[in-house]
Amino acid sequence: MKPDPKTAEDTLVWAAAQNPGPWEAHSRHVAAACRAIAERCPELDADTAYVLGLLHDIGRYAGVSSERHLIDGYRYCIAQGWEKAAQVCISHAFMLQDINTSIGTFDVTAEDYAFMKDFVAHARYDDYDRLVQLCDALALPSGFCLLEKRFVDVTLRYGFHPATLDRWQRTLDLKTYFEGKTGCSIYDLLPGAAENSLR
Repeated sequence: MKPDPKTAEDTLVWAAAQNPGPWEAHSRHVAAACRAIAERCPELDADTAYVLGLLHDIGRYAGVSSERHLIDGYRYCIAQGWEKAAQVCISHAFMLQDINTSIGTFDVTAEDYAFMKDFVAHARYDDYDRLVQLCDALALPSGFCLLEKRFVDVTLRYGFHPATLDRWQRTLDLKTYFEGKTGCSIYDLLPGAAENSLR
């Protein structure tokens, strides 16, 4: 089960009211990028992609946190019966299925960490997981951007991690993967990506 776009939009508005911040605008741009790319992939549903993009950071409703927002989002979506959205709340941060590749701080209980470690290791990713992972790296709060711009933005905030280069390479591989499916540069589908990256 998944929410319709209007329900997802209303949920994001509610969540942002609980914890206002640039994450709301980022989520909207991630969702728009997911929709734009999915529209060029016959096997994907654009509305589903849009909804998953909107909700990927929904756990931030619970307050300012690092990796805790992943499990908070998972639990929120599970409570609504949105299983795929719940998975994406965690999977979007792990394009490499190894909890040790996290760039954040695990501000969670030992039990939650153990759950997330097992979940990440055994989750079955599909193209919706992969698409949100890619689009998360294509969106700043101010709009679409080149991947390299987002790489620098995240690294300046979180620091350089032993897995940083592997994460960058995996994201670049996802770009190539979806360009093979869409038959064009993903940047052709994201208005202003180059211009926004120069600001």
